[in-house]
Amino acid sequence: MISDYAVGQYGWVMTTTFLALSVGCLTLLLGLFCSGPKSIFARLGTLLLGVASIGLVVTAIYPTDLEATPTTHSGEMHDMSFFVNIGSVFLATICLAVEFGSDPRWRSYQRSAVALTLLVAVAFIFQFLTLHKGMPYGIANRFFISVLFAWFLTTSIRLRRVARG
Repeated sequence: MISDYAVGQYGWVMTTTFLALSVGCLTLLLGLFCSGPKSIFARLGTLLLGVASIGLVVTAIYPTDLEATPTTHSGEMHDMSFFVNIGSVFLATICLAVEFGSDPRWRSYQRSAVALTLLVAVAFIFQFLTLHKGMPYGIANRFFISVLFAWFLTTSIRLRRVARG
């Protein structure tokens, strides 16, 4: 898992990355709140980005336990935040992708958002199916994060266009 990079001498690099992701979710939340769809479902998606933003701070504060080490309070907190983070971000992508069609400024982006959300769903399922010892969960985790970044990036680019126009 990418969280394993937060342990050790250079763990601060991954910790900083988690904090940057938190700020990224927060700024996307603020942008969508100002220029995104205004429906209740879209607001729920935006709120879920806020939950992920807070959860990523928790993830940064509490490093994970490595696979061959004993379970610690820090590792348990990290694991809980992991589930909250990916669950809330996954649900946020669904809520927002569905509601982009309700706003004329976002309607042309909805097809792309839905396609990326379906890819996020596949990656989400793949990640959970591989959370067992001996499974390629590291690859699944990186695939999920990569697809999620693609969703964040394309949505941010669209937000920039909507906010300017």
